[in-house]
Amino acid sequence: MLSNMAQRLIALILTVLFLPLLIVFYFCVKLTSRGPFIFEQRRMGKDKRIFTMYKVRTMVLNAESLKKKLMKLNEVDGPAFKIKNDPRLTKFGKAVSSIGLDELPQLINIIKGEMAFVGPRPLPVEEALRIPKKYQKRFAVLPGVTSLWVIKGQHALDFDQWMKLDLKCINTKSRIADLKISLATAFLILKLIWKKFT
Repeated sequence: MLSNMAQRLIALILTVLFLPLLIVFYFCVKLTSRGPFIFEQRRMGKDKRIFTMYKVRTMVLNAESLKKKLMKLNEVDGPAFKIKNDPRLTKFGKAVSSIGLDELPQLINIIKGEMAFVGPRPLPVEEALRIPKKYQKRFAVLPGVTSLWVIKGQHALDFDQWMKLDLKCINTKSRIADLKISLATAFLILKLIWKKFT
């Protein structure tokens, strides 16, 4: 796997390259909903350190307070909370999150050394605290912008399948494995963009 310094440098280059797209996203967010451009959330990372993860804001301003009311719609078992067609998504948010580009600001998390390109997806603190002991190894590495879970189906997988993929990702971690997951993620995003606009 690439060193943290190499990943930070690549993330910095990608941030510069994607800056024009992020500027477009900024105006789209501002023109379609009230609130900040960036959504910040406390997540649990390596060694259970808590950090602030960044995303393009795709939901309404009071999305976090609405979460409790929507728990009955949760489509994932275990401590995680996921809804494929989340009613809290804004019109623009639904479009950009469906192709995964709302995750671009996490390049900043990589630059800060809080995340890597590939690794277990970081969970919100309250969900991470409820991870069963048998899956605690996921906290031994930096969380990732992408993972095996991302390319294997996300919403189609139950919680145990998700966690097992995280452990597999950790146990087989190498430069080649990380490159394969990164390329598969890029291909998936391109495929989703193609489907959306054709």
